[in-house]
Amino acid sequence: MAVLRRRAEAAGAYVSIARRGAEEAGAIFVSVDRRDGRFDLYGPAPQMAFDEARPSDRLFTQVAHAVTDEELRFRIERELRFDPDVWVIDIEDRQGRSFLDVI
Repeated sequence: MAVLRRRAEAAGAYVSIARRGAEEAGAIFVSVDRRDGRFDLYGPAPQMAFDEARPSDRLFTQVAHAVTDEELRFRIERELRFDPDVWVIDIEDRQGRSFLDVI
């Protein structure tokens, strides 16, 4: 989280923790508010994206693109029903940048 915050804020974006999950086990989802009524959502990359050269890297995949606030909330609520330990990080960036390592 600290690296993401530094990276985003250095580029002029705003980062906040919308929901704290379990310290040791919670998956991280990142919501990007494009400031035009559209949102992107990123979640953990599938396990098959990791290999022996990068076993502990934190990689993400885009799970929703240019959705409304209502669609974003529905998607996050669905994830919370599946895993109540989820973290949700919010980024506000007019350029729609996630500042994540995305596959």
